[in-house]
Amino acid sequence: MSMNETPSSERKHIAFFGCRNAGKSSLLNAVTGQNLAIVSDILGTTTDPVYKSMELLPAGPVVVIDTPGLDDVGELGEKRIEKAKGVLRKTDLAIMVIDSEKGMLEQDREILLSVNERKIPAIVVYNKSDISSEDVPSSMDGVTVMKVSALTGEGIKELKDTIAKLLNEDSNEKVLVGDLVAENDLVVLVVPIDKAAPKGRLILPQQQTIRDLLDHGAVPIVCRDSELQGVIDKYSSDIKLVITDSQAFKKVSAIVPENIPLTSFSILFSRYKGELGYQLDGIRAVENLKDGDNVLIAEGCTHHRQCGDIGTEKIPAMLAKKACVNIDFTQGTEYPDDLSKYKVIIHCGGCMLNEKEMKARIEIAKNNDVAITNYGMTIAYLTGVLERSMKPLLDKEGQ
Repeated sequence: MSMNETPSSERKHIAFFGCRNAGKSSLLNAVTGQNLAIVSDILGTTTDPVYKSMELLPAGPVVVIDTPGLDDVGELGEKRIEKAKGVLRKTDLAIMVIDSEKGMLEQDREILLSVNERKIPAIVVYNKSDISSEDVPSSMDGVTVMKVSALTGEGIKELKDTIAKLLNEDSNEKVLVGDLVAENDLVVLVVPIDKAAPKGRLILPQQQTIRDLLDHGAVPIVCRDSELQGVIDKYSSDIKLVITDSQAFKKVSAIVPENIPLTSFSILFSRYKGELGYQLDGIRAVENLKDGDNVLIAEGCTHHRQCGDIGTEKIPAMLAKKACVNIDFTQGTEYPDDLSKYKVIIHCGGCMLNEKEMKARIEIAKNNDVAITNYGMTIAYLTGVLERSMKPLLDKEGQ
């Protein structure tokens, strides 16, 4: 991803679902005006979800997703279907592609039911209108229905306009940190440079926080933890907020005076993409961990694990001081539907996940009656600064 591109986690995700040879890939290509997906008459050409970040006018920056056929067959086909259904976790808008000649099949109805249950905006699209004269309803269970032809282009402009309309209706202008500060406020961002820090760049949460502060007229000052004392000595009376990498909480909290609000990038992302209160409640499960309890540490990205990694090394080492627990790890798209064996899930801030997927993961934890919390909150609790690190956010939320 270019440094100037909108991160995929901040783009609306548009997923195309349907049975084999309904024309999902052809329709995706017609809507985007690009040959993004392979088109073939052979059943099951799309074997895995295919993701493409792009600008889709008039919708703006989006991720379009082509999925395997919902009627695939055999053992491998079942796995492909599960992959397709898994895309629902991150879908902001579902495009249900129906073969006009065959009509809506059982598999289409099943996925549409799931879409409705998850309250995902959707459009039912009857493709191949150039070879079918069948009439279709204008809506179906409150979902917009359209006739198009990916081959001739009939109805494609109208479909794109409808996509933009639904995405705009579903948009919510959330703020990462800008509502915690005012114009011209000095905000110090503490960015440790250790073995896990990517060479030559800042990680995504740091980039996005800086941008959000600039968007709201605040003045970010970025320093390492080793230079923080000097920054505090020079600007102490003017600093309105300090935001630190969670792993430096202990050192940073000892340096920053109590009268200056302090929080972390990870905790900010819990509010931005997750459910702040519910994840804070999850700390009780961390507090009550006992020997033999099972813990899942989940990370949304797939970076190469390095020495000193926060998820696989630092948090487990801190937990070991409380209890001898069994820890499983997942990363990227891996996230089990059955979480019942775990006492608590400790999840990263989710900067690489879109809001839909992060909230879907929290919902799965709720459905399994399992507590879920956040990297930053966990480290803040284990280093004795949880109350202080949460105060700026809870004050804003009126909690």
